[in-house]
This record gives sequence, structure tokens and C-alpha cells, in this order.
Amino acid sequence: MKYSQQIGILAALLLIFSCFMPWIEIPYLNKTLNGIDGRVNNNITFGKPIILYAFFGVLSILFFSISKIWAKRTNIFICFIILCLAIKNYILFSICRPECPVIKVGLYLSLFLAIAMQILALLPKIKLETKA
Repeated sequence: MKYSQQIGILAALLLIFSCFMPWIEIPYLNKTLNGIDGRVNNNITFGKPIILYAFFGVLSILFFSISKIWAKRTNIFICFIILCLAIKNYILFSICRPECPVIKVGLYLSLFLAIAMQILALLPKIKLETKA
């Protein structure tokens, strides 16, 4: 694809910004959680997913912008880690405890953007030199 690297960079930035959106709402506690603060109370906490999303997202942006074959191969691995984190967060945040939470758009968006980043990492635009 011609613009796969630019779209991948945009997807990585949007993934980081999706942490600021609401992910779930727990109706019986009247609490809304996002990727910044996953604390329900002192006993139940989901952590801070933005830390890993930001770290691996910045690495992914760096590797999307470098046009070397080693960077593209490393980016496939980095985007796979991001996809695994997104699947883990989706399962962790959406599981039903005493009552099922209401899943908001931020959680769906983070999963969709992680899938898009993995697909775009598999479609690099590299000009290979042929040896005659």
C-alpha cells in the first residue's frame, strides 16, 4: 500500500488518544473507567494501560517512519505486542463480575486500532534493490 506507513502512524497516535476516552461504565458502582485510570476502588484495579500503549506506540511510530527492512520486521513484532495488549485489555475490562459493564467506544476503538496497526505493519512500502 502506498500510504500504509502514514496510516500506521496515525493509528498509533489514535490508539494512545483512545485511552482518554471512556472504556467501560460499571452501573452498580456508578463509575466510568478509561485507559488512564482503571481503578474501581482500593481492592479492584485494572492498572494503567496507557503506559504500555504509549511506550509501544512511540516505538511503533519510530519503526513506521524508518524505511529499513530490519525496522519493518521489528515493527511487526511491536504491533503484535500492541495487539496482544489490546486483546488482554478488552477481555479484562469487559468481563462480567457481579454485573456486566457497559462497554463504551474507547475500548472498541483501541482493539480496532491495534488490529489495523498489525495489518499495516504487514504491508510496508520498501524499495528493494536488485543485484544484477
